[in-house]
Amino acid sequence: MKIERDQYPPASKEQLEWLAWLLDSSIRIPGINFRIGVDALIGLVPGLGDMVGVLLSSYIVGQAWQLGVPKSTLARMGFNVLVEGVAGSVPVLGDIFDAAWKANQRNVRLLHAHLDNPRRAVRASRGFLAVLIALLIALLLGVGLVAYALLRWVMSIGV
Repeated sequence: MKIERDQYPPASKEQLEWLAWLLDSSIRIPGINFRIGVDALIGLVPGLGDMVGVLLSSYIVGQAWQLGVPKSTLARMGFNVLVEGVAGSVPVLGDIFDAAWKANQRNVRLLHAHLDNPRRAVRASRGFLAVLIALLIALLLGVGLVAYALLRWVMSIGV
C-alpha cells in the first residue's frame, strides 16, 4: 500500500522543533555546558537503542517529505540519520559522537532552510550531495589503487 504525501497531516514546525530538542538537547549535563537528549540515552541500550533512535529520527525526515521537501534535501537529512545510526552503533565512542552530532536538530534546520528559502536550500543540498558523491568515488578509487598495489606486491614476492 502506497502512502500519499497528503494522507496524514504533517506535524507543525514547532512540534518537529520540540521533538528534535527532546531527542538531542533536552538534558543538561551538570558542571559542563553541554546538553544531550533522550536519543543519547536510548542509544546506550546495545543494538536496540540505536535502531529506536534511527526510527525516531526518521520520523522528522518523513514529516519533511510530507511538507514537500525536495529529494536532495531529504537525501541530506537521510545522510544525517545514517551517520547517527552507523556511528552510534560503535560502543561508547559512538554514543558520545551521537550526542554531539545532533542529527535531529540538523534536520530541523534543513527543514527551516527549505521553508524559508527553497531555492537556496535545494542548491546547498545538491552541492553537499555532489561533494559527498565525489568523496565516495575518490574513496573507492583509493581503495582500488591500494588493493591493486597490494596485489602487485604480493605477486612480486611470489606468495
